[in-house]
Amino acid sequence: MKAVLYNEHGGPEVLRYTDVPDPNPGSHDVVVRVAATSLNRLDVVQRNGWFTMPGFVFPHISGMDVAGTIIGLGTEVDGLAMGDRVVIDPSLSEVPNGSKYAGMGDLYGVLGIIGGTVDGGYAELCLAPHTHIHRLPDGYDLEQAATIPTVYATAWHALFDTGGLSSGETVLIHAAASGVSSAAIQFAKSVGATVLATAGSSEKETWAKTLGADHTINNRTGDIVGFVREVTSGHGVDMVLDHVGPAMWESSVFALRPRGRLVFVGNTTGNEVPINLGYAYHMGIKFLGSDPYRYEEFARMLAAVISGGFRSIVDSRFELVEAGAAQQRMLASDHAGKILLVP
Repeated sequence: MKAVLYNEHGGPEVLRYTDVPDPNPGSHDVVVRVAATSLNRLDVVQRNGWFTMPGFVFPHISGMDVAGTIIGLGTEVDGLAMGDRVVIDPSLSEVPNGSKYAGMGDLYGVLGIIGGTVDGGYAELCLAPHTHIHRLPDGYDLEQAATIPTVYATAWHALFDTGGLSSGETVLIHAAASGVSSAAIQFAKSVGATVLATAGSSEKETWAKTLGADHTINNRTGDIVGFVREVTSGHGVDMVLDHVGPAMWESSVFALRPRGRLVFVGNTTGNEVPINLGYAYHMGIKFLGSDPYRYEEFARMLAAVISGGFRSIVDSRFELVEAGAAQQRMLASDHAGKILLVP
């Protein structure tokens, strides 16, 4: 099969479009012909060598979010059939014995991730445990399915398991046009929360509103704290969901009501932030890091996305051989929505 891989860290020039052996499934594995893979920032971060997941090795085939059709079944796989249209849960926790990926499920250590630590979707074929294969309804768009796994599972876990968001609460969500935030806006609205969203342009604000955001502000030119206080009659929001990091941190803290929760699930703009300890403890601010989502959450998340008619904006599509250009578009941060590779 054709795949895009790299054997060293560096710029897009290290990516090689080449022939590699087809994956050979274990008894509890499935082979999926890739219809589409959506990019995530980890793809670029690991390629550049800025950060690598525990367990990362060369050569590496990226691509955590994969949808396609089953073309190969292990000898012990039940409940799935050749030709099924599916999406893959990339987090390799709870993998059964008999899968080639068994034993990689340490959530706080070496957590195997399809496209993160083992071969992923920058290829014509992708291997996955049968337990991590989820059938899609007839007619469900495979490109839309490829936008779901990482960002929707991350948003679901951060909002509900980590943050405990409930009906009637207010939540501020940063970087509204990003994948995680687009998912979070829809989830938050689905449970009856009021959503305030920040975005980097008027076009991205418009997108946030189409997803259900009640109030938006340009995070490059606007006074975020003042905006929040005005919308909430001076109280502040119950929760902030942030995956940006230092660039939004201070605004996030001061936008919260007393005893509010700051749920953070990323560090796009850096790894360290200042904390005004006196303000934080006096106001009872809760800082909640959102850890990896759990295996059992994925099916519930997927059902909610499909039944709720959720959708992701697709920014652009690239052929597999154009993976370097696709990653450069992501790194420029001018895109809105998900970037797809289509073999």
